Amino acid sequence: MCVNGAGSPSSCCGVLKPPSLSPSPAVEDTLVELDFFQESFPSEKKSGEFLLEFDNEEILHVDWEKKQNVWRLPDFQRFTSFEVQGALANIAVMKNNMEVLMKRSNRTRALNVAPSATVYPENAVELGDPNVLICFVDRFSPPVLNVTWLKNNEVVSEGVEETDFYPSVDNSFRKFSYLPFVPEQGDIYVCQVEHWGIPEGKMEKIWGKHRAPSPIPETMENVLCALGLAFGILGIIAGTILFFKAMRMNDRRGFM
Repeated sequence: MCVNGAGSPSSCCGVLKPPSLSPSPAVEDTLVELDFFQESFPSEKKSGEFLLEFDNEEILHVDWEKKQNVWRLPDFQRFTSFEVQGALANIAVMKNNMEVLMKRSNRTRALNVAPSATVYPENAVELGDPNVLICFVDRFSPPVLNVTWLKNNEVVSEGVEETDFYPSVDNSFRKFSYLPFVPEQGDIYVCQVEHWGIPEGKMEKIWGKHRAPSPIPETMENVLCALGLAFGILGIIAGTILFFKAMRMNDRRGFM
């Protein structure tokens, strides 16, 4: 499949996914393998992917350039193993098949599918407590995408992690990007997404406006502390007066 990008860039991608099947009885678990090879023009940049998913959760993918496994969680490799050469062989076959198809086809244009994006925190937000912002980019094609994080209009790259491209049942793709951060009053974070399907070339999702609770000013804290102390003193005085009144009443009853 060849996909034209904004302007002159385009991408040719060979994809191997499980075929769409007619409705079948519900199953408890699913294992999905995704293989694709892609070449972009005019840059001629090439990329390949081999991915294993279990119940929509990534187990591992193969880094085609580094030719090594990348486990989604390092502990997974304690329980199983995977031979990277088998995945690289699959990608090599797809690369060859795609080149043959490119020579035999007229590279019919296909529509670029623009992504949707959502930004949300991993945990409930508390000022000063470390957290993680997640940018979820969904339903886009082809799998050519750039995600950039900004904090108060400054690019942030430290600690940023991304997943590989995940397949969806409608043959589109999805991707997650993670940014560790410490919530502070007034900070604004932006997830900037670039994709050929976006008319303007990129889109932005903002997080931070009206999100963090306003801290109590120091003067207000002092006022509340003073009020609490005053009420405490009044309580002690009132208790003392009532105590002595009760003692006098008991004394009078004793004389009667």
